[in-house]
Amino acid sequence: MAEYILEQLKSQPSWLLLPITLGFLSLLKFAFSILKWVYVNFIRPGKNLKKYGSWALITGPTDGIGKAFAFQLARKGFNLILVGRHPSKLEEVSESIKSKYGSTQIRNVVVDFSGDLNDGVSRIKEVIQGLDVGLLINNVGVSYPYARFLHEVDDKLLSDLIKVNVEGTTKVTQAVLPGMVERKRGAIVNIGSGAAIVIPSDPLYSVYAATKAYVDQFSRCLYVEYKKSGIDVQCQVPLYVATKMASIRRSSFFVPSTDGYARAALRWIGYEPRCTPYWPHSILWALAYSLPESFIDTWRLKFCLGIRKRGQLKDSKKE
Repeated sequence: MAEYILEQLKSQPSWLLLPITLGFLSLLKFAFSILKWVYVNFIRPGKNLKKYGSWALITGPTDGIGKAFAFQLARKGFNLILVGRHPSKLEEVSESIKSKYGSTQIRNVVVDFSGDLNDGVSRIKEVIQGLDVGLLINNVGVSYPYARFLHEVDDKLLSDLIKVNVEGTTKVTQAVLPGMVERKRGAIVNIGSGAAIVIPSDPLYSVYAATKAYVDQFSRCLYVEYKKSGIDVQCQVPLYVATKMASIRRSSFFVPSTDGYARAALRWIGYEPRCTPYWPHSILWALAYSLPESFIDTWRLKFCLGIRKRGQLKDSKKE
């Protein structure tokens, strides 16, 4: 069969061999991409995260993805440093984890990421002093209450978006890194967003998307900076997850629960510098990349205008 195909190719005009070869190489590349996708999503084992250290620090652990990370890491035997702004909520999550995983050591650090960040980071440094912090989950973040044009964003919200999403992630990372560098091991996971990476634009959420684009580039640079120091840095890019921030209550095939996302996320730590851990999201990512950007821009604008209208109606009812 191979000889027959070879003879047929030899009989073709030389000018036709180039497009045939390019077509074959393109097909081979596509087949390889499919096989790689299957491997990393369904076959490749997760790394032994305990090799990074025995403690994990999680920001924003009292709800949503951060809370799910806390429970999943406790299940894997990590001790936890939980960093959030509400003492009562931190205590509630801590007690829930201890009731399920009694051997877990937990230290709570109260930090208002929209407040005095320098003071909060100082408290984090005090708590982690002498601890083998091997894993950092930068999950804390804020978004808009609902879609709105930039000129409608008030000063407080604008300040919070930049301070929490950009400055908070940066300073907590800077606080944890020295210990990892000294021990020559560690992993940092920054939670990004499909709003900054997957779709070409996110109108009416411009500042939020821009802050998450910062997180993505920040992560990639650190990945290169610290790879030889034994520190793995990764930006995880989820699409919609059933959280309060996303205003989605029920999970579905394309919208995982927070626990479903966290379980998938742990399998990816230590691998690619950017990833979307929940595999159905990668299908949506591929679909977005296959469509014209102008089409996605138009669709997204209409979608966000609908969110804005519903948000304004809720505000008017409150008044």
